[in-house]
Amino acid sequence: ALISMERAGDPARGRIADGGTVYLAAGDPGGMMVSMIQSNYMGFGSGVVIGGTGISMQNRGACFTLEPGHPNEAAGGKKPLHTIIPAFVARDGKPVMSFGVMGGDMQPQGHMQVAMRVLARGQNPQAACDAPRWCVTADGRVAVEEGFPTAVLDDLKRRGHKVHLDESAWRFGGAQAVYVTDCGYLGASDPRKDGLAAGF
Repeated sequence: ALISMERAGDPARGRIADGGTVYLAAGDPGGMMVSMIQSNYMGFGSGVVIGGTGISMQNRGACFTLEPGHPNEAAGGKKPLHTIIPAFVARDGKPVMSFGVMGGDMQPQGHMQVAMRVLARGQNPQAACDAPRWCVTADGRVAVEEGFPTAVLDDLKRRGHKVHLDESAWRFGGAQAVYVTDCGYLGASDPRKDGLAAGF
């Protein structure tokens, strides 16, 4: 809308977002599935770009520390604790579902919630992505989305949980999934973030 063929303009300069994560779940006609997550974490990643590709390497090594005895102390064969968790479900050695939930500390919590809805409750992946979520925040409170029954929230409060309604969709992550059915794949994409479920 700011571009005009009638006059010169001076577009304002933007600033690259401080990090960002993308998740991809895919399945091919032969039954092979992929669960992939890429995150630049801070700034624009490591600043190292793979020659001829334009792909910027991530910088999750930033989570290591040199502090002796720390769980994330740098050492051979270790992975730092972080929130990059591309998930994959297999049953009897065969792929069942590739899925992921982006969103910082919400990722492991979101993974568990989506997985439980699909695997324990039998919901299809889109219903599991759409369902309201909760998140234990850094200060120990329980943030919830709208949609939980009042009785559930009252019971959590009765047990001593500090429950509050959080209307910021970013808090609860964004999920994508590909699920194997008897007649093909079922794709799902979370309405909370940009995403797409597509079949070719």
